[in-house]
Amino acid sequence: MNPRDLLQAMFLSAIGRAHPREVIATYLPAPPKGRTVVVGAGKAAAAMALAVEEHWQPGYAISGAVVTRYGHVPPRPHGLSHRIEVLEAAHPVPDQASVDAAERMLSEVAGLTENDLVLCLMSGGASSLLTLPVEGLSLEQKQDINRQLLACGANIKDMNVIRRHLSRIKGGQLAKACAPAKVVTLAISDVPGDDPSVIGSGPTIPCTSSPGEALELLKRHGIRVPGSVLEHLECEARAHAADASPSTWNHNVSLIATPWKSLQAAAETARQAGFNAHVLSDSIEGESREVAKVHAEIARAVAHGKSSLQRPCVILSGGETTVTVNPLVPNRGRGGRAGEFCLGLALTLKGEPNIWALAADTDGIDGVEINAGALVTPDTVARSELAGLSLQHHLDRHDSYGFFKTLNDLVITGPTHTNVNDFRAILVL
Repeated sequence: MNPRDLLQAMFLSAIGRAHPREVIATYLPAPPKGRTVVVGAGKAAAAMALAVEEHWQPGYAISGAVVTRYGHVPPRPHGLSHRIEVLEAAHPVPDQASVDAAERMLSEVAGLTENDLVLCLMSGGASSLLTLPVEGLSLEQKQDINRQLLACGANIKDMNVIRRHLSRIKGGQLAKACAPAKVVTLAISDVPGDDPSVIGSGPTIPCTSSPGEALELLKRHGIRVPGSVLEHLECEARAHAADASPSTWNHNVSLIATPWKSLQAAAETARQAGFNAHVLSDSIEGESREVAKVHAEIARAVAHGKSSLQRPCVILSGGETTVTVNPLVPNRGRGGRAGEFCLGLALTLKGEPNIWALAADTDGIDGVEINAGALVTPDTVARSELAGLSLQHHLDRHDSYGFFKTLNDLVITGPTHTNVNDFRAILVL
């Protein structure tokens, strides 16, 4: 197996380990005495709903609706009935369909009894796909806040604290609407640390943050918000400080797929091919280009025999890096954090022989482009120079898509119907 094929095989192994069809059956609860209502949101929500329909116990009815990103609905097997409706909305910036989906979820769980069950299917992307702004905040204003969050370099935890406190469905509010029915959440983690309250901003998970934290984060990241929003959060912060009453929850949550499990699947693929495999971490955060520098130096140390890691080997990592967009850069390009990592890696390695790499997003979409990520090879720098490309120029313009498209080194899978976030593999021969 050549290096390109091995890297892509590891990526596909990671995706396969996180696909709902492969893992959901183990986690399905027993049917209730009453109704079973399925709701959910995320890039994997449609695939999760389809897997539930395939595996749900015969003789017990289910109904409901989930929402996924446009174009992320998997094909339905012939003859499988449509018991769970699949809606589509926008990501990463919400649209009116995101608001309609949130209202639909609340209507699905209205009027339930203690004999009923709500099965909530959550995965990455739900924060955008399930949007219901607080009173006084318009969709247009919420969209502007989302764009600012995406550009400022805030990590996913900070972003979702803000989102929870600007929403009428996130931060456990969907679960409250389900009462007195039991709620079971099955989640695919796309967040460092696998905190269920961060996945999709936790619509069915008790909120662990405060309105005061959201106010502080808005200030720290320089997010411009309407005065009415600040007044709302200040009012909520005062109420939160005065309310010491405990919350009661008839709820449990299971993580059916995580970044760690997917990285372990990739490592096993590498070992079967005869390589040592090492997982650095499943929860690396930071600027993509800076994370790339550290990975490059680790790989270089291995290549030169200055590491406890023995070549030939594969170095794996996951998590969620960020890209802080410089608003002063003219003619910004296209790309996402995986591609930016690859640009930074190639720039640091400077054509180091015997080092190959792949970085991609496990949902199949790097940013908003058609590629999942990109490949770096020992001759990336040489081929780019022959093509008249400047690595530094493309990195400064955040134009990883244009750079790797010219070199024919984009990784394109299409929507994978799952999402355990960043995947990075470096092969040292």
